[in-house]
Amino acid sequence: MIPYLHERTHTPRDPLGEALGRPVSPHEVLTEHTIVAHWPGLDHFTLDDEQKTWTSLQWAEHLEGALLEHPFAASPDDDRRAILHLKVRLHPDDRDLSGPEWAEAAHRLARAAGIEKPGKDSGCRWIAVRAQPGRLDLIANLIHLDGAWHTPAAVELIAHEARRIEQDLRLIPARSHAASQPADEQTGPLAAVRGLVEHTAHRIARQPGAAGTEAALRLELIARRLHAIQQDLDTIATLLAQPRPVPAPATVRRDTHRSP
Repeated sequence: MIPYLHERTHTPRDPLGEALGRPVSPHEVLTEHTIVAHWPGLDHFTLDDEQKTWTSLQWAEHLEGALLEHPFAASPDDDRRAILHLKVRLHPDDRDLSGPEWAEAAHRLARAAGIEKPGKDSGCRWIAVRAQPGRLDLIANLIHLDGAWHTPAAVELIAHEARRIEQDLRLIPARSHAASQPADEQTGPLAAVRGLVEHTAHRIARQPGAAGTEAALRLELIARRLHAIQQDLDTIATLLAQPRPVPAPATVRRDTHRSP
């Protein structure tokens, strides 16, 4: 089970669309087979007799609610990108997990990330999406219902819990954690360089003059190329997790000894 933390965004629509493999829609209804888990506080937002099957657009709007209700909530470094997108993939040769197993994995990863607190319903809104084979997407809003900002746990803690889930569910262990570190969009070394480039681009863009605008555009293109490299490294990390073929034992040639 390989966890991958995407770059945070301002809206859950793109992460949800990426998890589904198609754009969010006001017509497509997502059942419990797709939304396999969600934050416990959702039960307080629906009536007992109300159907809990919403369209993908309604799920996106539900996740986005805290951003609209608390327009001044931000991270300690004044960042309003509150939508977290955590993706985990199974080994290509793993068995198919059942719905309850995916739900268990989702709640454990949510607790590892700190977005779900046992016994607390007023934390972060989050959902777990199972729409693509061997993959689970957890999408959360880091702004609590009371407007407080939640700082997620380090990716190492999430990866550690993923290893524990592998053991408990008897899945094939992933051996590509070291290879996937440069691809991490939050804590990897490329993430630091990309963040510096984006920050510099924003500062230059505020300066008057055509030269500053052109320089900012070039820096944004560099940031996009770095993002593409991160995606390529993520793909390579998945390939490295696949088991190597075991060579067949060499045939031992036996020569019959004959006496002269």
